[in-house]
Amino acid sequence: MLGSAADAEDVLQETWLRWVDVDLGRVRDERSYLVRITTRQALNRLRTLRRRKEAYVGSWLPEPLLTAPDVAEDVELAESVSMALMFVLETLSPTERAVFVLRDAFDVSYDEIAAAVGRSPAAVRQIAHRARQHVSARRPREVVAPGEIRAALESFRRAVETGDLQALLDVLAPEVVLVADGGGMRQAVPRPVVGADKVARMILGGLRKVPGRLTAAATVLNGSPALVVHLDGELDGVMAVQVGTAGIADIYYVRNPEKLTRVGSETRLARR
Repeated sequence: MLGSAADAEDVLQETWLRWVDVDLGRVRDERSYLVRITTRQALNRLRTLRRRKEAYVGSWLPEPLLTAPDVAEDVELAESVSMALMFVLETLSPTERAVFVLRDAFDVSYDEIAAAVGRSPAAVRQIAHRARQHVSARRPREVVAPGEIRAALESFRRAVETGDLQALLDVLAPEVVLVADGGGMRQAVPRPVVGADKVARMILGGLRKVPGRLTAAATVLNGSPALVVHLDGELDGVMAVQVGTAGIADIYYVRNPEKLTRVGSETRLARR
């Protein structure tokens, strides 16, 4: 719902602090009560994040999370936490996002959602329908097996490391979109770049200007195969992709160091 592990942990902490003070003898349904508290705290945090995003430098991408390899094999689960879907959810209003996640991801009843977001069940049904249409219109329609995604990423990695423009063009879909998030702390394209030729030349041209050795290693990010990028051994960013039948359709490159803290600590532990 939040796109940030740190914010999610804060919401859980706030929920717990309220829960421990509750007189359980007055609670008819503990699950519904917890859903209501958590949702309201998440909505408060979403509205704060929205104000933060208005002053954000460049494109905003959700915080990437390393996930277990078996998540990628569960296509439905992987799609529900993918960077592509999280990116689409950023375009919803806080209430739309809460309703969509509660209904479509957790199958919470409309009555429970209504109590959590302070709307009538009829209004929640309309919000859910509108949010579902919005997400459906923007989420990827093609489902590609994890093995195909890994193969496309490996071809992409080799093309980038060798500087082979044609090989890179071959693995990119004609209308590929590159979105990069530097948060004003690291250089990144300020707006999405569209088109295979523009994306390929921007990637290879940018690499020529990098003072150091850039390497990329395969990982699983938000339930899908992805790359962890290091510059002279130091974490530079993580790259998630959306692959369609025509090739890599979307590239999400997170370079904002504030969003890489968790990935950095987990990759360091894995190296040990």
